Amino acid sequence: MKSIKYSALAIATAFSSLSFADVNYSLSITNPTHHLADVIVALPKANMAHVDVHLPDWRTGRYEVLDLANGVRFFSAKNKKGAELSWSKIDKNTWRVYLDEPTEIKLSYQVYGNELGFRARHIDDSHAFIDASGFFMFSESFRQEPVSVQLNVPKTWRSVSGMESPNNHKFVADNYDILIDSPIETGINKLHKFDVDGKKYELVIWGEGNYDESLMLDDLKKLVKTGNLIWDEYPFERYVFMVHATSGAGGATEHLNSTIIQRPRYKFAKREDYLGFISTAAHEFIHTWNVKNYRPDGLVPYDYVNPNYSDLLWISEGSTSYFEDYLLLNAGISTSKEFLKGLTKSVNRHLKTPGREVQSVAATSLDKWINQGGDHGKNFTTNIYSEGSLVSMALDIKLLDDSDGKVSYRDVHKALYNQFKLPKSFNSGNVKDILKQVSGNDYSLWWQQNVDKPAILDFDGLFNKVGLVYDYPEDAKSIAGLDGSAKLEGQLLTLTHVARNSLAWQAGLTSEDKIVAFNKKHVRESLKASLEVFKPGDKVVVDFIRRDELMTTTLTLSEDFDKEKVITAVEHPTERQAMLFKAWMGINHPSVK
Repeated sequence: MKSIKYSALAIATAFSSLSFADVNYSLSITNPTHHLADVIVALPKANMAHVDVHLPDWRTGRYEVLDLANGVRFFSAKNKKGAELSWSKIDKNTWRVYLDEPTEIKLSYQVYGNELGFRARHIDDSHAFIDASGFFMFSESFRQEPVSVQLNVPKTWRSVSGMESPNNHKFVADNYDILIDSPIETGINKLHKFDVDGKKYELVIWGEGNYDESLMLDDLKKLVKTGNLIWDEYPFERYVFMVHATSGAGGATEHLNSTIIQRPRYKFAKREDYLGFISTAAHEFIHTWNVKNYRPDGLVPYDYVNPNYSDLLWISEGSTSYFEDYLLLNAGISTSKEFLKGLTKSVNRHLKTPGREVQSVAATSLDKWINQGGDHGKNFTTNIYSEGSLVSMALDIKLLDDSDGKVSYRDVHKALYNQFKLPKSFNSGNVKDILKQVSGNDYSLWWQQNVDKPAILDFDGLFNKVGLVYDYPEDAKSIAGLDGSAKLEGQLLTLTHVARNSLAWQAGLTSEDKIVAFNKKHVRESLKASLEVFKPGDKVVVDFIRRDELMTTTLTLSEDFDKEKVITAVEHPTERQAMLFKAWMGINHPSVK
């Protein structure tokens, strides 16, 4: 929250001017075809000159300013008697309501919800996805008061949320923080309920698609049993998996005791697509502990109107991504072959991201709010998910190797949960202290080299410890390359990425250049096809278009391979390699029957 100092008298005066009671929200779907809803907010009695109400500027789980107030229109405020109260908008997402006398306040406004991919607000004629950050204003004065939400929706709709529900379309929570972390899915949907080990679970699906509900249910039942492989207890009694089968939107977000997962409707059936879905489900389930029950300084408490900065988002997100495979393997949902294929993809992507040499995971955590994507982002930044996952893996294997398989990175997260449950929070020093507690060793130097500085990961050394090898397939052939990527647009190849400091970079090529020809020969259907007549080290004349002008440069082609490196299991692991692999992933080494 904003750092504001108050005197004891000022605090006492402020609180004495408030009447603590429920904050009641009502949402009516008034025009679903045009994505419109009406919201009424009833605030308790206040005795002050004015009350500020805000719509959040971002939502939990997505560290990006979303400017959610841009969907609000027709704001009005009335007192208990129904008389209009004067108000003014003092910034982009704050409305100030002026009071002449102590009174309860009723706010009303319209919300436009047509941003499905943001997972904050979406309304159409088949459903509404309601994240409080996109719909419900709040006042800091009443943020900790009990809240209720009443939905006025078509009779055929069903409403589901992680919150308690006293009736079909009403939900209640202890405060706004719980409300904002408990989205509501209401509409025409499929609902499945199941119990596992005394906990209640629900799977609600909106949208048609090529998913297999029985398979999803079977695997979710396996997945939710795995939490105790890392933590000592489950922090919920009920958990809701919300799934959207969409016309293109994708992504997912963790919430207090629920998650929302979005995938294109025909991206479920193929094994690779299904693994993408169930891996996402594992990721969000892990967040129930990591983020929703322990999280770093800067994220406690949430400040919904300003960015929340932390240099440990790589632990919140990257470590969560890292643990996905452990849960899926131990649940019997994925195979070791699928695990190695996914790990290969992550390592190859890392090595093709020059930003790994520029930005540390600590820096990319702090800069998550402003980090760019695209060519510049790839060349000068990393991201908290993939880079954080690989740094987590490196730390895990080092812990296991140093302790002969007795201590793992899972022990660190178990200790974080036990020692820093909300409302506590942790910092880098706390994590290093825990590393020493669980292992007996000081990892400060490792932290400095791999967290505070860009991590230079020795994959050959790391994988050798657990009986894996990272190399090109035997039949891989050397080919000419350009150290970049391109897409065919019309009859030209438009560069989408040129690796920083590569030969192509030094030759003056950059993203969005449109390549016409190599050595006066017109480009073909892909960069690879266009270069197949050349050898690594060849000098070629490149004709390209920039700013609608034909330009020319000379480029020395780099060496590439027609097949990427892959991670495989050694055929005959040593006893130590087999032991460390099992301690690492919880299953036998792939070559050990």
